[in-house]
Amino acid sequence: MSVLRSPLPIDLHGRSVTRVGDLTAAELDAVLDLADELKQLRAAGEPHRLLEGRAIGLLFRKHSTRTRVSLEVAIAQLGGTAVDLPPTELQLARGESLSDTARVLSRYLDAFAVRTDAQAEVDLLAEAASVPVVNALTDEEHPLQALADLQTIRERFGELEGLRVAWIGDGSNVCVSLAAACALAGVEFACAAPAGYEPPGIEVVRDPFEAAAAAHVLVTDVWTSMGQEADREQRAHELAPYALAEPLLDAADPDAIVMHCLPAHPGEEISPALLYGPRSAVWDEAENRLHTSKALLAMLVG
Repeated sequence: MSVLRSPLPIDLHGRSVTRVGDLTAAELDAVLDLADELKQLRAAGEPHRLLEGRAIGLLFRKHSTRTRVSLEVAIAQLGGTAVDLPPTELQLARGESLSDTARVLSRYLDAFAVRTDAQAEVDLLAEAASVPVVNALTDEEHPLQALADLQTIRERFGELEGLRVAWIGDGSNVCVSLAAACALAGVEFACAAPAGYEPPGIEVVRDPFEAAAAAHVLVTDVWTSMGQEADREQRAHELAPYALAEPLLDAADPDAIVMHCLPAHPGEEISPALLYGPRSAVWDEAENRLHTSKALLAMLVG
């Protein structure tokens, strides 16, 4: 059952999204518009079962809270069925190829989301599959997070174009995707990172106060991501000057907000006062993972 005000203005049906760059500026804007509408429908208690009878697989090699739960709830509220695909329980664990797995899953599922290490793995699955494949996080990108981030920023400021976003700290996969999304949306993106922590293909500054100057949004991420635990102590030492704390917020725009994709380590990459304070948009940002996931799946599969 659909109660959308109007038909979807842009057709993404059958497409895969393995990185932010798979979307155009107009397509990105359309996903955000639909996410806003679906968020309003959920708040009003109105059904929006745009994926009635559809089955979407979740193939996760890495731990997850927000991505897994938001996708499962999104699929359920859209009227579809989420199918858990634990890699250790698939024939992948016994040597079946990624391409053959993708071909078989395409005969059962209407789409599947993949959370794994290598970007090449998601790319290969998307190439072999005949249904949409969505990147639910790789070491290189996290497009679902970038969509939620832009929805959150647009909610707070009313528009995106002309804003300045400052990334502070490790140039992670989240940083890469957010920078790409900002470029599509006409948002200025600044990144402050120490040597050795620069995001690929993105110009950085060393001084976090230079990046934060007049910024409307300050964003950070954990200093030690999954798979980097052995280097935790070294990373904490080298990234310590890039902690997101009150002096950086003071250097930003007077109405600036603070964001973090979570999970957070208060007292490390972000101060508790900013994470839990009145300028934090972190919890709206986490919620919006649901609404943007709904929008993207509806446009790819519906």
